[in-house]
Amino acid sequence: MGQVALVTGGSQGLGAAVARALHAAGYKVAISDIDEAAAVALARELDPAGATTGGYALDVREQAEFERVRDALTGRWGSIEVLVNNAVVTVAKPVLEITPDEFDAVLAVNLRGTFIGSQVLGRYFKERGYGRIVNIASLAGQNGGTATGAHYAASKGGILTLTKVFARDLAAFGVTVNAVAPGPLDLPSVHRTVPAAKLAELVKTIPAGALGDPAFVADIVVRLAAPEAGFTTGATWDINGGLFMR
Repeated sequence: MGQVALVTGGSQGLGAAVARALHAAGYKVAISDIDEAAAVALARELDPAGATTGGYALDVREQAEFERVRDALTGRWGSIEVLVNNAVVTVAKPVLEITPDEFDAVLAVNLRGTFIGSQVLGRYFKERGYGRIVNIASLAGQNGGTATGAHYAASKGGILTLTKVFARDLAAFGVTVNAVAPGPLDLPSVHRTVPAAKLAELVKTIPAGALGDPAFVADIVVRLAAPEAGFTTGATWDINGGLFMR
């Protein structure tokens, strides 16, 4: 394919699964993360020669950082076609115990980062007349689940709204903006965040009877990133094993 995809927070967890899936589908993949060494390591794992992958330091809270990575990628590969806003911070804490600074810190990465990335790359895609933005939201942003923190849930709900706003404004320019909303996934971060007993009880409530495989989410991201997805925009794709239906 040869198209270029930028994945934020792509060095581990769901971001890494998305990066792997995009690369397997033929994309050149820029793996960005605040942990540059981890991003570089995954890029080298996927392509030791470095022709189709690259690892980049990126603090999604800063516009200048996105602009720097955008320029680096267009200078290296000539263009960018896909942005996956995945960078995330999760802090499990009861809502009455979250401090204002903690609330701001989570939203700065999850929501502000998605806004800045969508804006910087949205302008670029608009000028080119083509682009795909896929935002990683969450079931928590739909049902107010607080197992991963009320500030996390609020940030993911905000991402769902931003997705619609950007989709509406960019639709006429060949740019689609969609969100995926995973339910509980079988990821190390989930096992670290949610106590084992509570996680076991949660699994019992999932009609599919298990935590989701990150590969399920990555597959939908690849589909939404494709040129053939040009008439799908402003949508939220639920991937939750039937835990939330609408």
